[in-house]
Amino acid sequence: MAKYSKEDIKRMANEENVKFIRLQFTDILGTIKNVEIPISQLEKALDNKMMFDGSSIEGFVRIEESDMYLFPDLNTWVVFPWTAEKGKVARLICDIYNSNGTPFAGDPRNNLRRVLEEMKELGFTDFNLGPEPEFFLFKLDEKGEPTLELNDKGGYFDFAPTDLGENCRRDIVLELEEMGFEIEASHHEVAPGQHEIDFKYADALTACDQIQTFKLVVKTIARKHGLHATFMPKPLFGVAGSGMHMNLSLFSNGENAFFDPTGDLQMSDTARQFIAGILKHAPNFTAVTNPTVNSYKRLVPGYEAPCYVAWSAQNRSPLVRIPASRGLSTRCEVRSVDPSANPYLAMAVLLKAGLDGIKNKLTPPAAVDRNIYVMSKEERLEEGIIDLPATLAQALDLLKADEVIVSALGEHIFERFLDAKEIEWDMFRTVVHPWEREQYMSMY
Repeated sequence: MAKYSKEDIKRMANEENVKFIRLQFTDILGTIKNVEIPISQLEKALDNKMMFDGSSIEGFVRIEESDMYLFPDLNTWVVFPWTAEKGKVARLICDIYNSNGTPFAGDPRNNLRRVLEEMKELGFTDFNLGPEPEFFLFKLDEKGEPTLELNDKGGYFDFAPTDLGENCRRDIVLELEEMGFEIEASHHEVAPGQHEIDFKYADALTACDQIQTFKLVVKTIARKHGLHATFMPKPLFGVAGSGMHMNLSLFSNGENAFFDPTGDLQMSDTARQFIAGILKHAPNFTAVTNPTVNSYKRLVPGYEAPCYVAWSAQNRSPLVRIPASRGLSTRCEVRSVDPSANPYLAMAVLLKAGLDGIKNKLTPPAAVDRNIYVMSKEERLEEGIIDLPATLAQALDLLKADEVIVSALGEHIFERFLDAKEIEWDMFRTVVHPWEREQYMSMY
C-alpha cells in the first residue's frame, strides 16, 4: 500500500524547505549511487522521466546501451536531518528501468522483487528481515583520512568512559529515529572500537533499503565526530570481525509460517524445510553474503564468526540459530552474512535457498547443540558438519556450480558479479603483501 502520493512528496518538500533531492540506487557490488537534482526537477523525477548513463555504473550495461531511467519509490522519501544550512536535502530510493519501460535485470532491488514474486507463488505474502549490522569506528588524521587508531578500548556492552564511541553512537541513533527508524538496541560490541545498532524488522525490500540508509547515516555522523566508520568485515587482526546477522521469517496473511505451537521447539515443518534449504546452499551463496577477499579473514574459528554449516536453538556457534522467541517472532538467524554484502542480493539468495528447501520438502540434519568451535575435525565430520569456503576464490567456484543460487541472481547480475569478483581475487592473489616480506625477505 502506498504511503505517499506525488502530491504528498511535493507538499513535504515545500514544508521542509528541501532544495535538493538525491535519487538513490545501489550497484551490483552494493555501493550506494545517486543522481542529485534541484527541487525544480522534482516533478520530472516523480513522473519517472529522469534518465542517467547506466554504462558508468559497475556491472550495469555496456556503453552502447547506456540510457536508463530512475523510477522513484515514493514510500522511501526521507529528509536528511543534518542538511539544514541552506535548504535541506531529501532522498528517494529508485528502481532502474530500461529505456523501453521494462525493469532492468541488473538492478539488485528489482532482482529482489523478482524473487519475492516467486515466494508469493508458493502462497507466502511476506518475507521479513531483522538485520544486526556491526561496524568499527577509527580516528581520522589531521587530513581527514582514516587511521588504524581505534576510538576506544571498550568491550561488549561497555559504557563511557571506556566506550568513547557512546556519544557518536547516540547521535547516530537520534538521526536514524528522526528519519523514521525504530531502534531496538544500541551497544558496544566485543572488539575495541566495534559497535552494533539494531533496528526493528521490516519486509525484506524495506529492510534492505534501511540497511543502505543506515550505512550512509553511520558514516556521515561518525565523520562529524572526527571518526571513520567502516563496515569492512575484518579491519584488524586478532579481534572479532563485523557481521550482519539476518533474522528471517516467512508470513502468510499475517500468520508466521515458521511457528507451530504443536511442533518440536514450536517450529513448523515450513521452518525446518527453510532451514534445510539454507544449510544445503550455504557454502554456495557465501560468495554473495560474504563478497570480499577480507570477508574470509572473519570466517575463521576463534572469533565467534560461524564458519561451520549447522543449526541449533541452543548455542551460537552454528551458522543458523533459532532465537527463543515464538509466536509472531519465530525466526531463523543466519549468522554468516557480513556488512560488506549487497543486502538486496544477500536477501535474494537466502530467500531462494530457503524456498528451495520448502519446494523440495527438505529435512534439515539434527540440531548441533554442542560448541562446534571445540569439536575436532573428525567429530565435525561425524556430525555431518561441513565448513564454509575459506577464500573468495573457493566461494566463487561453489557459486558457479549451484543453479538455484545462480537463478536467484539472474543471468545479468550473476555474470557481472562473477567478473568483478574474479578480478578482485586475481588482484589480491598477485599482490605481494607485507606479511610475505616479513616472513621471507631475511629467510631466503
